[in-house]
Amino acid sequence: MRITSVALGSGMACLVALTAPAQTVPPTSADTAGGNPLIDLNGMTLYVFDCDGKGKSNCNAQCAVNWLPLIADTDAQASGSFSFVSRDDGRQQWAYKGKPLYTWTNDKKPGDATGDGVNNLWHLASP
Repeated sequence: MRITSVALGSGMACLVALTAPAQTVPPTSADTAGGNPLIDLNGMTLYVFDCDGKGKSNCNAQCAVNWLPLIADTDAQASGSFSFVSRDDGRQQWAYKGKPLYTWTNDKKPGDATGDGVNNLWHLASP
């Protein structure tokens, strides 16, 4: 999580930007009510976006607020079907078979898969 202080008139305000923690190891899969999707280290369901190109994330700005990119830690190592794509902000994002991976802010607990089918563009990332 990133906290930024901003001066407002005679006082200060803190703005909190939610960011997913960077992940060192590739995702795994888990049994959920929605199937057997890939999950992050916290057990949260991962998704792919139909508008992404192979090896390119097209989910930036407000999209990346709602669909948090699965960021790769600087020590992360690509393995098998897992690789990285470079984001517009310069960070590395985990990808599965070239498709960038995301979590959905409306999923509240491990096993939730409420993002599957959103706008007919978001789908479970399945091995």
